[in-house]
Amino acid sequence: MTTLIIIAKETIAGRVKTRLHPPLSLEQAAVVAAAALADTFTAMADLRATRRILFFDGNRKPLGSEPYEMTPQPSGTLDERLAAIFDACEGPTLLIGMDTPQVRATDLATAFDAWPDDVDAFYGPAHDGGFWALGMSEPRGDLIRGVPMSRDDTGAIQLERLTTAGLRVSLLPTLTDVDTIVSAREVARIAPNGTFSATLAGFGVLS
Repeated sequence: MTTLIIIAKETIAGRVKTRLHPPLSLEQAAVVAAAALADTFTAMADLRATRRILFFDGNRKPLGSEPYEMTPQPSGTLDERLAAIFDACEGPTLLIGMDTPQVRATDLATAFDAWPDDVDAFYGPAHDGGFWALGMSEPRGDLIRGVPMSRDDTGAIQLERLTTAGLRVSLLPTLTDVDTIVSAREVARIAPNGTFSATLAGFGVLS
């Protein structure tokens, strides 16, 4: 009985994956972002989610999001927006982003097949010091609000918030977020058969 949230933004040139430029153009970077989101939707299709929410910054709903309720992101900093969507949910809830197209349903299955009785939160660390997944059996926005985002200690601070509140935390696999061309190539090598990898190869930037 777990809700799945994917937080994403509309893949408009100049608004997404701008750190891939150069070597990609801003238009190509937007196409790569769309491919990452498409692979994420594909991977998550096999999860037994009882509710699916696309927490979306944009207007045009992306392909692959048809099974999802589209909930607009409010204004505010990222921690405030994440807190808002957790506060809006009830029961076991897990959120992921659109920057880990290598993710597999098996990485998250334990939170969806049957949330374990001895786990209050799931936490997916990222290699850059952030986190790619966050879940709570009882969603609490106050455990996210105020956490500084997009820093190399963001993940450590978020994890400390959870444990200090007395939550029993289960760690998910550590994944690489796609932020730069270096991390994009790394992820493409990890998941060579996805749309993301094929898109990068088509732009001639895999090597």
